Formats: sequence, structure tokens, C-alpha cells
Amino acid sequence: MTKAHVEIIASDRSWIEQTAIDQLHQSALLEGIERVVGLPDLHAGRGIAVGAAFWSRSHVYPHLVGSDIGCGMGLWASDTPARRFKPDAAEKRLTGFEEPWSGDGEAALAEAGLPADLMGGSLGSIGGGNHFAEILCIDDIADQAAFDAAELSRDCVYLMVHSGSRGLGHIILERQLERQNVRPLTVGSDPCTAYLHEHDQAVAWAVLNRKIIAARFFERLGMSGERRIDICHNSVTPHDGGWLHRKGAAPGDRGLIVVPGSRGDVTYVVQPRLEKADRALHSLAHGAGRKWSRSEAKAKLNRRFTVADMQRTKIGSRVICEDRELIYEEAPQAYKDIHQVIHDLTAAELIDVVATLRPLITYKTRRV
Repeated sequence: MTKAHVEIIASDRSWIEQTAIDQLHQSALLEGIERVVGLPDLHAGRGIAVGAAFWSRSHVYPHLVGSDIGCGMGLWASDTPARRFKPDAAEKRLTGFEEPWSGDGEAALAEAGLPADLMGGSLGSIGGGNHFAEILCIDDIADQAAFDAAELSRDCVYLMVHSGSRGLGHIILERQLERQNVRPLTVGSDPCTAYLHEHDQAVAWAVLNRKIIAARFFERLGMSGERRIDICHNSVTPHDGGWLHRKGAAPGDRGLIVVPGSRGDVTYVVQPRLEKADRALHSLAHGAGRKWSRSEAKAKLNRRFTVADMQRTKIGSRVICEDRELIYEEAPQAYKDIHQVIHDLTAAELIDVVATLRPLITYKTRRV
């Protein structure tokens, strides 16, 4: 059995658990996989390492993309100056998102070129796990020229949305697993073409979903905004004569990206560099990466901190999460150091830092 070339882009100062490394090397044994890259946020997933990219010229593996096809990050610049944003008032008004979106789902899907019956009832919902919507302000600007070119403003508040294709991606993956478990799809075959069509619909659905979530938040807050960035980190796309699978890996060839830390740390806006991008399969870290599993986070934190403690972060931001387990599972302490992740990407000459954003309010879920 031929093993793919594996490269992990991380310094000795970045802690990566052995389980994640083992998962990466197991994936390198898959038929047709020729290159595997682990990024500084690499961590163990459910059988597949997260924070990784996989390239094959001959095969597509749906399970390497996972169930949340199209999951990604969108960033909107609002029309509200940061000095006028009132966190107390905003926190009270951010309710109702667990209820279905009241808009015209069929019309929204049709406008996006999607079937009118494609999971319209889930549109506008954030989802659980590590998904969130967050209000932020500018913390620091590192590259003024790139900042201005991206039409970003120092003075306004921003909205970042992290969500994906919700149940749609899950249905697509489960259908594939029922048909052939984790066996690959041969590029050019009818089953592969059919999966890629469904995959592309799920990616488009996820982009639309982030757009609707942002509109719901702005409406609730009496604000408006314009999208500046939207990137997908769970996908399979054509690349260099083959197919590039990204599992928790942001694209390094689509312009500016956001790389969030935990809810208690900054988000980086970075400009990918192309000179050495092939070393990382034109992929970048999509966040800080988990340090502890969800069960570990609960066990370590729920005896030391109250829920009220977890609703405020060390940098003074607020957390809206009325799910007692989730607020511990997604605690800042459960994540790696975002500054080290960015340092490693910079040292590898894969990015330049443009700016950092500081969270004001992170929204996870309210009780229904």
C-alpha cells in the first residue's frame, strides 16, 4: 500500500495531540490520496483529523469532507459605529433565533439557484457545536493598505457568522456511507458526479444560510451591513488536475480570510501569500483548533467555574449560551492559542496579518 506524502505545518511550540497525527497518517494510506497537509490548528476528529487538506488526482472521498459540507465563516461590516454600539441593549435584543426564519425560503433558494424544497425550513439557523454568530470591533490594524483595499473600517462594528449546511450536509454524507461506507468515488464516474452536484448545492446552501443569519441579526439589532468575506472550510474542489479535500481548512487562494480564536480571544484577518502556498495545498488554518475534547472541557471546567463565570470572558466580552453543557464544551480554555497558530502560518510564509478583531458578544443559543 502506497502512503501519501504527509506534511504538518507547525512549529515545535504548537502542541498537536498524537491522536490527530495518527489520524492524518491513516488518511495518507487511502487509495489515490497523494498528498496530505496538517495545519497548525490540527486536532483529532471523528476518525478524520480536523485542520487538514488531502489531494487526489483520481478519487473523491465524501467522508474527508464530512457532514457539514460548506461550513465556513462570513464577515459583515455594519453601518453602526463601534462607539454607538451598546452591548447591554444588544444582548437583550438578541433573541428568537431558535425559531424558524419567517422569510420566504423558496424565493431565497430560487435566487441562489437551488431547488425550492432544499431544506428551506432550516435556513437562517446557526446550529450547535462550535457554530456561532459574533459581534466584534477592530482591535488592531497591522497592514493599513490591505485593510483599506478590503473596504474595512476601523470605526464600525462587525458581525461574523460561523455556520454550515445544517442537516443537508448530514443527509448527503449518510447517504454516501450507506451506499459504500468510506470507499472512494472514482473521478468521472456517475456516483462521483452525483455526489459533487449534491456537494456543490450544500456549499451554496451554506453560503445562503450565513447570509440569512446575518440579515436576521442585523434586523434584530436595528442595523444593516455588507458582506466583506465568506470562506468555506469543509469542501472538495478541483485543484491542480485533481481534487482537494479540505476538512476544517480555509482556502489559501480565495483572498482575505478570517481565522477566529476562541470566544475569549481575537479573530485575525489575514491575507494569504501565494509564493509558497503549494506547500500547504493552498490551505490555511480555519481557527485555533481544539485543545480538549468536549467531554474533557466539561470535566475540567464545570467544577471550577459557574455558568455566570462562563458568560463573561477574560477580555470582557459577553457570551449568550443558555445550554449548560455547551457553554463549558466551547469554553475558551478548550481551544489552542490562536496567536501561536498565526505565528506558525506567518513563519511558514503562508500569510500576512491585516488586522485583528475583538469580540463584544458571542451568540450560541437561547432556550426555546
